[in-house]
Amino acid sequence: MNNKLHTTDLNLYFGQRHTLKNVNIGIPEKKIVAMIGPSGCGKTTLLRTFNRMHDLVHDVKITGDVKIEDLDIYGGSVPVTTIRRRIGMVFQKPNPFPKSIFDNIAYGLKLNKTPKDEVREIVEQSLKESALWEEVKNDLNKPANRLSGGQQQRLCIARTIAVKPEVILMDEPCSALDPISTAKVEELMLQLKKNYTIVVVTHNMQQAQRVADEIAFMYMGELLEYGPNQKIFHSPEKEMTRNYVSGHFG
Repeated sequence: MNNKLHTTDLNLYFGQRHTLKNVNIGIPEKKIVAMIGPSGCGKTTLLRTFNRMHDLVHDVKITGDVKIEDLDIYGGSVPVTTIRRRIGMVFQKPNPFPKSIFDNIAYGLKLNKTPKDEVREIVEQSLKESALWEEVKNDLNKPANRLSGGQQQRLCIARTIAVKPEVILMDEPCSALDPISTAKVEELMLQLKKNYTIVVVTHNMQQAQRVADEIAFMYMGELLEYGPNQKIFHSPEKEMTRNYVSGHFG
């Protein structure tokens, strides 16, 4: 299986605090990998290393390798914009810009100097890919913040895929959503993996079981166990993993 993203002996420190400890993980192409584990175990920290979201934190130290295919994400000469173009991010709370629905999606395209005549086509395509087009096609000039929470999150996904990344990182994308919106986002993730590699952090065990091909269980900054969905949930190797996925954690 081809790995789209991989880390080798990745360690991350916030000042004196050793937050990620010797993490070795390969994220396979066009699959969904769910990162699970208790709060504070390093899931989101690891997710954010994949597209250099820690760059602006002054006391961060990172050792080891993080690569997208053969490109060293932390290589000295690689601009962060290059990485973010290839690796998009969807956050826990929907964060539409204070602009129209259309301008939210066109924003990244304009930054990338996409020709005007292509922008409209890509906006429509991105909304279709994120299962939002039918709901908003007559309201593209409306402020994005008038959409429901679930629609806003799908808009943020549309905005991410408009610039055609290869990888989509999702940090608890459904934690602020109701069950119906959650189901729509999960369905969308399963559709998107035909074209994108997806890494999702989730506290929702049922969600991880429903959508993920591979499961990464993290505990206290270490990747304790990593493998196929069925194996992690039904025959994990580590007792700690078994306790966590069965709800007997404490």
